[in-house]
Amino acid sequence: MTDHHADAAHPFGLVPAPGGGLSRRGLLGWTGLAGLRTAGISVPPGPTRPATASQGPPRAASSGFDPIRPPAVPLAVRSPYLSAWLPADTLAGSWPCFWTGRTTAMTGIARIDGVPFLFLGAPGIPDVVLRGMVQRSLTVTATRSEYVLEAAGVRLTLTFLSPVEPGDVRRQCVPLSYVTCAVRSLDGREHSVGLYFDVSGEWAHGDSGSEIGWEQERITGPASITSLSFSPSRPDELTEHGDMASWGTVVWNATEQPGLTWQIGADTVVRSAAVAHGRLGNTSDANQPRRINDNWPVFAFHFDLGRVGRQDRSALLSIGHVREPAVRYLGTPLPPLWKSYWTRWQDMASFFHADARPAQQRTAALDERIRREATALAGPKYAALCALALRQAYGGTELVSRDGQPWAFLKEISSDGNVSTVDVVYPAMPVFAYADPEYLGLLLAPLLDYPEHGGWPQTFAEHDLGSSYPDAAGHNDGKEEDMPVEESANMLIVSAAYLARTGKSRATAFAKAHYPILKRWADYLTANALDPGNQNQTDDFTGWIAHSANLALKGILGIGAMSQIATAAGNAADAARYRSTARDFIGQWAAKGQDAQKHLRLAYDQPGTWSLKYNGYPDRLLGLGLLPGSVAQEEADWYLGQVNQFGVPLDDRHAYTKGDWEMWTAAWLAGHPVSDYLVGALYDFVHTSPSRVPFTDWYDTVSNRQVGFQARPVVGGVFARLSLGR
Repeated sequence: MTDHHADAAHPFGLVPAPGGGLSRRGLLGWTGLAGLRTAGISVPPGPTRPATASQGPPRAASSGFDPIRPPAVPLAVRSPYLSAWLPADTLAGSWPCFWTGRTTAMTGIARIDGVPFLFLGAPGIPDVVLRGMVQRSLTVTATRSEYVLEAAGVRLTLTFLSPVEPGDVRRQCVPLSYVTCAVRSLDGREHSVGLYFDVSGEWAHGDSGSEIGWEQERITGPASITSLSFSPSRPDELTEHGDMASWGTVVWNATEQPGLTWQIGADTVVRSAAVAHGRLGNTSDANQPRRINDNWPVFAFHFDLGRVGRQDRSALLSIGHVREPAVRYLGTPLPPLWKSYWTRWQDMASFFHADARPAQQRTAALDERIRREATALAGPKYAALCALALRQAYGGTELVSRDGQPWAFLKEISSDGNVSTVDVVYPAMPVFAYADPEYLGLLLAPLLDYPEHGGWPQTFAEHDLGSSYPDAAGHNDGKEEDMPVEESANMLIVSAAYLARTGKSRATAFAKAHYPILKRWADYLTANALDPGNQNQTDDFTGWIAHSANLALKGILGIGAMSQIATAAGNAADAARYRSTARDFIGQWAAKGQDAQKHLRLAYDQPGTWSLKYNGYPDRLLGLGLLPGSVAQEEADWYLGQVNQFGVPLDDRHAYTKGDWEMWTAAWLAGHPVSDYLVGALYDFVHTSPSRVPFTDWYDTVSNRQVGFQARPVVGGVFARLSLGR
């Protein structure tokens, strides 16, 4: 998981609008412009529009955040390629962006009694003064981000809902996200209200010089919807540009209702029409295909809600990205899982809109369960972190069909871009262990199939299934980012966690089916885990290390996990042997790692050093009972003496840490004061950091800034404490 982008990336993880120009964005054309200038970074001013008063709408007043101020707000986050965020506090005045920081423009304008008010995005409209709605609040739950804004006697509630559907792969595989808007009068009077929404062609490709084509269609079925879809005119299948898919179709849908109109055309033309007339022309620009940055085509809906009083009037939209094939596995293209349920994406979109109300109810129940249980275990700050982490964790994965069976693949977002990196699945594991254990089985399926049938030549577990998502080409030449002890133990621990949480018959079948490969890895660990040689490991940005105490701990717990796998497979002799080996090794490990200062060392041969032994968490997760309580107490006491303002460093060599590992450590040491400290420190970092990027897991505990990585599914590790229950 080397951070190949660290040197080249902007320190805030943001990038300018493609081409560096501001031609259709006014003075707010660069994502996070104010933050860049505050940081002292030179930003070109861009061309000046003809004398208009709309080169950037007024900023809305500061608003409240409940229960956390996200560094970047998740808007539409459902897959590695549907990942839209707002890297700002207020909706009005900033563009949503892809997780990389590339603008994926979405605009929202409310026309109240004939006066236009901006509530989303940063458009410049010729000869129009756009006032900004006042943002009153942002509420973040595990599945939604809800904004409340007000202007001219009207309250507008805008909700971005990206459903997470544990145990329901049919719904979980749908690559669409809801956008709902409800308005009502605040002053007791009726108001004429219209709502305008658009998205730009930037959603379709990572290069704004690429050509796109589009179409509009009316779709009937469980719900009647109008769909505006667009895609690259020359798709490059199963490739990326700037981490965005270079193939597939963006679908932007609206549930039909009286007063709905639509239009596809140049941004300034379409927005001007909506603002001036309160409707759109139901027309499509014939000049296609054309470049995304050629008069910036937008795809717009306008809802004329008529006279709005005290009762809510609403509009329902959805945004998605559909691709076929979804990934390639060992040379074979695999379809998205949704194709197993719907022949066309149009049918899926109609179902998704018809399912909106039940989806709202299901996800609200999940949100409340997570909030309630997390608060009970570790307080409201912990619940807030869980709320921010859930969509991001699931959004790094997607479901496909392999010979009619569901598989889940994961992208190592923002570091290597590998396919199903084992040491990314491992830190993400707690969220699935808690919320959706069967999803662990789906993630494990391709990771086990490849070494069993695909030609992996080593005796230890693979690091990943392919160097570049979405091509799971394997590494049959054995050349990859080897982490022998790391990945072998990871696979055993994740497999044991799955077995403990699935049904007994399924656990037995899984253990027996995969016993040979799991045993091979356990035997590798038996020979190599107690005192690892000079090896790479998951925190590879720190460099290779020999005699690593934390890596040895992981390997020993991996052997212990194999004892549980053997039990599930009905092999009592192997279970006893692996259990005995793990118990013997843990005693030797504690002695080898002990430092004179009453803590464990970073490495056996480095006196005076220390590190977070986050790998203690699986001992509790699996109920192995291998780690002595005295070791946990000693480590917890030591960590409490090493705190910085925003966390405990990963080890004594740097001030940076990993938030996922802090939460693993907090779970392992639950009941000790350092556990509460770690939760509070991570919350404070996320809530106050000036690094406006999707939840980073690698940050500096002194400067309060991102070091690297963002939007990665490893934040599923926040759920470590929840995965243990009481």
